[in-house]
Amino acid sequence: MSQTAENHGLYESRREHDGCGVGAVVNISGRRDHSIIGYGKEILLNLHHRGAAGADEVTGDGAGILFQIPHEFFARQCSGLGFALPEPPYGVGVVFGSQDAPLRKECDKLLETAISHYGMKVLGWRNVPTAGNCLGPIAREAEPTIKQVFVDGNGLEEHLLEHKLYMARKRAEKLVTKNFGQRAEDFYITSLSCRTICYKGMFMAWQLFAYYPDISDEQVASAFAIVHQRYSTNTLPNWRLAQPLRCLAHNGEINTLSGNRNWIQARQTNMASTVFGDDIDDLFPILTPEASDSSCFDNVLELLVHAGRSMPHAIMMMIPEAFGQRYHISTDKRAFYEYHASIMEPWDGPAAMLFTDGRIVGGTLDRNGLRPCRYLVTTDGLVVMASEAGVVQFAPERIRRKGRLKPGQMFLVDTVEGRIISDNETKSKIARQRPYRRWLDENRIELRGLFDAPKLLHIAPNKLLRRLQLFGYTREELNMILTPMALNAQEPIGSMGNDTPLAVLSDRPKLLFNYFKQLFAQVTNPAIDPLREDLVMSLMNFVGKKQNLLEETPRHCRQLKLPQPQSKPQKSSEKPKECSWHTPTVTR
Repeated sequence: MSQTAENHGLYESRREHDGCGVGAVVNISGRRDHSIIGYGKEILLNLHHRGAAGADEVTGDGAGILFQIPHEFFARQCSGLGFALPEPPYGVGVVFGSQDAPLRKECDKLLETAISHYGMKVLGWRNVPTAGNCLGPIAREAEPTIKQVFVDGNGLEEHLLEHKLYMARKRAEKLVTKNFGQRAEDFYITSLSCRTICYKGMFMAWQLFAYYPDISDEQVASAFAIVHQRYSTNTLPNWRLAQPLRCLAHNGEINTLSGNRNWIQARQTNMASTVFGDDIDDLFPILTPEASDSSCFDNVLELLVHAGRSMPHAIMMMIPEAFGQRYHISTDKRAFYEYHASIMEPWDGPAAMLFTDGRIVGGTLDRNGLRPCRYLVTTDGLVVMASEAGVVQFAPERIRRKGRLKPGQMFLVDTVEGRIISDNETKSKIARQRPYRRWLDENRIELRGLFDAPKLLHIAPNKLLRRLQLFGYTREELNMILTPMALNAQEPIGSMGNDTPLAVLSDRPKLLFNYFKQLFAQVTNPAIDPLREDLVMSLMNFVGKKQNLLEETPRHCRQLKLPQPQSKPQKSSEKPKECSWHTPTVTR
């Protein structure tokens, strides 16, 4: 059965948003053990209240777990299927498929064709054991087939094999869409990697472990586990939209999603990279059609990482912290954020992100910190991060330190180096890897003094009245809004219900722009006071030609920087008020 609801009535699938619970547990030393999976299960069960259930109370919005590939477990399973696995690295994919057997077989062939195109070989397939009797009727009706594919990397190094598996997955998705269109919408590659594997579905938290017996096997060992319990706000549940995604789990929502999507689609025309070469067309479209905000974020994060940026670098680009002059951050870090503001608009909204490339595991918050993320470090080298404290119970003497992420802060655990990397170390290293400050000084063109008050313009009363009527001003706006602004030089404050009908439903003439409204967050966020809003948000923008997103050159910031309009004329000796945030001109 189709997993994607048709657009009907007031429902539009492009409005998919999430508000969920996330958690991760990491062994800092990188030692793999099944106990990590057990801690992940405990976290997820304790985040059960952050998910949602359908009317039948047994169909969940989605739950999942992402962890490292357990070689010993798969070696045992595959030997019983008649083929042997090589020593790591090799690729493992989890594939959702249609219940229509002939269609599923054709889609699997296209995946094998894509894998062969990139010089790899399919070793074999495995039907994933599942226990569908634990599902609710709605989830069971939409249940896909679930198989695993094993890929021989032919001796490629791990990072090269990971890159080719990414390219093969994108090519397969494109081929399936081209050949079968909506008929094959159940085809979905949950993960295809030589580092990580994801088990997920349309579950309540407890159903994940009941549905997949694999996860409970003692040979399933990992150095980390990332879990997610989904609460899809004002949307319908879906097997493919369950999280974790390929490299992240997200609690929150992206409020600028339409603008972000449009800009990525616009940039596809001039994307080029020596890393992708002539095969770059296999990546288009970058964004999976009808994907959620979290899934779109995951698509772009993958692209930036496989194009050559580190994952923390890509996260800093997409979720920058506030960087105005009143923030005490280094000039190098401020230059990094301003330079990248000329390349990419932020993916803005409340966000607690947990992310991994299979080696590092990290967490970050949006610049406002509108979603919580707590962490603790144990004396025996475990790190637990989650949407709330207490998701794993430890004796007090076992806890070495604990805390919470601050707005814009990043917390990293490197399982290869076996250490925790502080926010300052991570960002300082990334901010200094290129001369962003010099590039800005030599190429950025900053417009100053263009927002001073113009000279007074005298207009005849009858002509002024016609203009006010032409542009839709009302007597209430003149008396209650414009007059106080002119007298006190500040925005008037009031509290009143807005009973004005929408322009499309009104029987009175309306201006064209009244038919277009910016959408607001679909979940409750704490109010932001004006002082904090002034610190964290701004209207600073860069205007000019957008260069290739997959590269970094001095020409990328050769644009006009438009500062935030001033509330009063500036003296020529004054520097314009620095803006701490770049807001996209196109927003959802």
